[in-house]
Amino acid sequence: MIRKINVQQLRVGMYIYDLNCSWLNHPFLFGNSMKIKDKAIINKIVQFGIRELFIDTDKGLDVPEKSSSIDEEPLAEEIRGRRDNTHDKAEEQKQRKPGNVPITEELSKARKIKQKTVQMIQRIMDDIKLGKQIEKGPAEDVVNDIVDSVFRNQDALIGLGRLRKINDYVYHHSMSVCVLMVSFAKHLGYNDDLIREVGIGAMLHDIGTAYVPQEILNKESDLNDYEYKQIKLHVEFGRTLLEQAKDISYTSIMTAYHHHERIDGSGYPNGLKGDEITPFGQALAIADVYDALTTKRCYKNKILPTLALKMIYDWGETKFNRKLVETFIRSVGIYPAGSLVRLESGLLGFVIDHNENNSLHPVVRVVYDTKKNNYIAFPYDISLSESGGGNGEEKIISCERPDRWNLQAEAYL
Repeated sequence: MIRKINVQQLRVGMYIYDLNCSWLNHPFLFGNSMKIKDKAIINKIVQFGIRELFIDTDKGLDVPEKSSSIDEEPLAEEIRGRRDNTHDKAEEQKQRKPGNVPITEELSKARKIKQKTVQMIQRIMDDIKLGKQIEKGPAEDVVNDIVDSVFRNQDALIGLGRLRKINDYVYHHSMSVCVLMVSFAKHLGYNDDLIREVGIGAMLHDIGTAYVPQEILNKESDLNDYEYKQIKLHVEFGRTLLEQAKDISYTSIMTAYHHHERIDGSGYPNGLKGDEITPFGQALAIADVYDALTTKRCYKNKILPTLALKMIYDWGETKFNRKLVETFIRSVGIYPAGSLVRLESGLLGFVIDHNENNSLHPVVRVVYDTKKNNYIAFPYDISLSESGGGNGEEKIISCERPDRWNLQAEAYL
């Protein structure tokens, strides 16, 4: 039986049928239903402000007849402990992962890497059109730079990767997908050599579009059957080009070759299913689709990152590997770097650190006050994982389109 209860009635052994809130507004990233295995789950639910939810008594315990509430004091102590646990700068620095630096320090390096990468991809594409072979060296150099930057602070390049011109889509898309894939591979636990190999595959995954007519690539209306077939040929063209290149590994080639395959067999060029697709190709498919969805093209508008992640998550049972999808969302965060978010106070800000430890509470650079309809003269950063202080307790209530507020992320990142 499904019944609605107060959060204070939760017990270990109950089965939560629905958390009674949006997937973005609870601490459990991958679903609204779950078995309560320990008190840590209950503590999280209470901490995030959920007051009522639904349980399924056929799959778990029911509410005790003689008791209407759980032992509240341990929960209160837990929450108070979290709120009182403020850290000074030295403690924050101590807790950072080795090699992780603040985004403010990494951005200048990331801008140079982005420019160098886009120029390199453009040169490779131009060389291909002139009949020249791909040279691994330049691609390997920029991938090494990207790997180093991602390990220092991935949010710098991921944030900058969202800033691009429509007419340079292929170059910027290739760079951004490479950054996403390197970060993804890092979270998947790949070793350094493997990260670089899949990074090269990601960087060159769309290299075959050099052979697709520009009028088809940039067509603003729907493609006809012939044009769509031409678009799909870019995967075969790309594999041929990569195989002809010297020293590009089989792993890099197959990472690129499988990025349009889908685990239900609906992809191309070969309609592969499940494990027939290399795990690197399965991963790259997710990064590729995410970047495409969140990018403005001549024939479509971009969508908000949070919506793109929700769509990809929903496809996790058919198009993509569900476990890989979950890891990808952890790697970029529910609110990826560069996203414009509205806080409960009415302030708007760009996410500059997605906060791997608590994806619902990133670091936000405040730039606009919607209640006063004013730009913030001196933008400042708020870490939403920290409570109290002069700003009080803030939380994100929505994502916003920067163009609606005449805001440009590049002015603040």
